[in-house]
Amino acid sequence: MTISSSLNAGVSGLAANANRLATISDNIANSSTRGYKRVETEFAAMVTAGRGGTYTAGGVRTTTNRLVSENGALVSTNNPTDLAIRGSGFLPVAQATEVLAGNGNQQMYLTTTGSFRLDADGYLRSESGLMLMGWAANADGTIPTNARDTSASLEPIRVALNQYLSEPTTSVTMGVNLPATETTAGASGDSLELPVEYFDNLGRSESLTVSFTPTVAASGSSNEWTMVISDSASGGAVIGDYTVTFDDTPAAGGTLSSVSAPLTTGGTYVPATGSVIVSAAGGPIELTIGQLFTNGGLTQRSDSFAPLNIAKDGSPAGHISSVEIDETGQVFAHSDTGISALIYQVPLVDVPNPNGMIALNDQIYQPSQESGRFFLWDAGDGSTGQIVPYAREESTTDVAGELTDMIQTQRAYSSNAKVIQTVDEMLQETTNIKR
Repeated sequence: MTISSSLNAGVSGLAANANRLATISDNIANSSTRGYKRVETEFAAMVTAGRGGTYTAGGVRTTTNRLVSENGALVSTNNPTDLAIRGSGFLPVAQATEVLAGNGNQQMYLTTTGSFRLDADGYLRSESGLMLMGWAANADGTIPTNARDTSASLEPIRVALNQYLSEPTTSVTMGVNLPATETTAGASGDSLELPVEYFDNLGRSESLTVSFTPTVAASGSSNEWTMVISDSASGGAVIGDYTVTFDDTPAAGGTLSSVSAPLTTGGTYVPATGSVIVSAAGGPIELTIGQLFTNGGLTQRSDSFAPLNIAKDGSPAGHISSVEIDETGQVFAHSDTGISALIYQVPLVDVPNPNGMIALNDQIYQPSQESGRFFLWDAGDGSTGQIVPYAREESTTDVAGELTDMIQTQRAYSSNAKVIQTVDEMLQETTNIKR
């Protein structure tokens, strides 16, 4: 029985080292596969109790373990939707075949890297047919509150490249110098007008016309102007009118000293911000005219009317031209007019035991009972790392280490074969005893 057990142990040794060679060959074959996680073979002795001082060889068995928790090196690319993860966590993806089936019941899979590009239908999709998933943003650019222990609220990211983006103007800052000579006795009293373009809530170009009418003093200078704001989108209707007065002391001459309450319409002047809020047809606009006794905004000096600085936010409508994902997983659509809109957020998925997940083709994984329940985090929160755009994760295979293991495996295989050969010779000698 001892000789027979030696034969069985040798056979198990051949099988065990063949398994190890299989994992080594797989690792080497995928040394250039982006996101590949290497596989390890673990050996465990099989012990059989002997009787009467004899020893029975039990042999060896192997288990394989894919080291999903290991991170490969990150390499930079020139594609903003090439993604990798610095730290722990996984990107949620779906199979394109399941998404395009249209049943709305696609399975969530996990991966650590991917090269996603917009396909003909606007989906962010990899060459292997994986679609990046995320939470869709609300119309106002905010991400809704979603359950974090289910993938039900995730959907494949889809960008409509034939759509327009626009951003309404919500604030205008004016830096204008009014001529001090126009409020002195004998001046003409003519109004001075300044048109200011703005964009309404539909991306259309409209205009605020700000009219400054001096109060001509009977003698000396009044340093007072009536400022009237009208809106072209409302047919030229007045949406704000105020009396502005300028200081004439040596210390602060030419700066705003007071702004009256609206004469008929408009918001109240706020000294802390130096602004008033007027209601244009496309929505409220904060008009900043400057704080009191400062040189920003409106001033009154010299004899020239000079618009020095007109700044505004907002943008006209433009086509969506590109998509970008930042480190927090927020997906932005950029238009050809230079504005951006938040359209999705990609979470990072965390599981208690990544090595317990089920490995599938194309470097994707599926949570299992052994890996534990998944949880969706904002990138950088909890135990997760950050999403790195313009990057891919390389294979975790160390070719030099695998070749060293291959040499050891080859020698171990040869040694087990020698054991079998020796047992065969010993059994042959036992057979020869009968002759």
